[in-house]
Amino acid sequence: MVARVSSRPFSSSARRFEFASVLAIGLLLIGGASTGAQAKSDYPTQNITLIVPFAAGGPTDIVARIIADDMSRTLGQQIIIENVIGSGGTMAVTKAKRSHPDGYTIVMGHMGTHAAAVALYPNLAYDPIRDFEPIGMVVSISVLVLARKDLPPKNLEEFFQYLKTNGDSVNMAHAGVGSVSFTSCLLLSSLAGARSKLTSFQGTGPAMKALIAGHVDYMCDQVISSVPQVAAGNVKAYAVTTARRNPMLPDVPTSAEAGVPAFQISAWNALFAPKNTPRAVIEVLNEALGKALENPDVMKQLADLGGEIPSPEQRTPPALADLVKSEIDRWTLAIHATNSGQ
Repeated sequence: MVARVSSRPFSSSARRFEFASVLAIGLLLIGGASTGAQAKSDYPTQNITLIVPFAAGGPTDIVARIIADDMSRTLGQQIIIENVIGSGGTMAVTKAKRSHPDGYTIVMGHMGTHAAAVALYPNLAYDPIRDFEPIGMVVSISVLVLARKDLPPKNLEEFFQYLKTNGDSVNMAHAGVGSVSFTSCLLLSSLAGARSKLTSFQGTGPAMKALIAGHVDYMCDQVISSVPQVAAGNVKAYAVTTARRNPMLPDVPTSAEAGVPAFQISAWNALFAPKNTPRAVIEVLNEALGKALENPDVMKQLADLGGEIPSPEQRTPPALADLVKSEIDRWTLAIHATNSGQ
């Protein structure tokens, strides 16, 4: 038996129902789009807090203030810096995670807080991937191996031997477990096959002051805050951890030139918002960040401090998300290998 399909046209009531359904769907789509546009146009209407995980004067703080100043002008609202110190920056990131996801509290994360900390803190109170929305990469910075100006070794090779010979009597300064300074020097110690006495400070700013005063022997610090002290002769620099010499310190050899090619580190800073911050808000913040990084004055300030500005492709939210995942994998392997080897 073959079923028959009626050839009668739809009744007028059926046509009215169909039209009403299409109209309703169209209005919903338009409403959704206008809601997103409205959220984008309305934000921000008040000051924004940018949490910085370290004390004032450190590299992360310097970067944050340069960027916040320009973004404030673009957004039409002041970005207020809030320095939250402790536990290698993880206390600040934990506070940011618990903030309301409305775009009015964001955080300046970096290689330590959003990558290395995962392996260094077994009970870390946040997940860098699941608990945050990436806004964009801000800057990439090489790391320097620094020592007090009167420490005997003249180069990195002699310094390695000095670490091996003097053992626990050598004092290493750092900005807390999980910080770039701690992680970098942890890898350095492993490569040297040595252990050092560790002295923690609330940021690399205070650590640098202790190094200049001769209260500690060495530290690893980002170029962005070390250039003035190295140039003034207040501390000595053994090597820079990138493939090329830094233009601000042309006389400082790369780690490869100094005989330690395995010691390659590029620290980075990036902006994040709490999870579930509206997509439209993230777009506004990313656009403001992009304008700041294209401002010649901002570019010069970061370049003068030894920073490398990411390309437009590198500073998108998806690109930052991919970077965080790859950096977590990289540092988890490196830190586990370092700890097992000591």
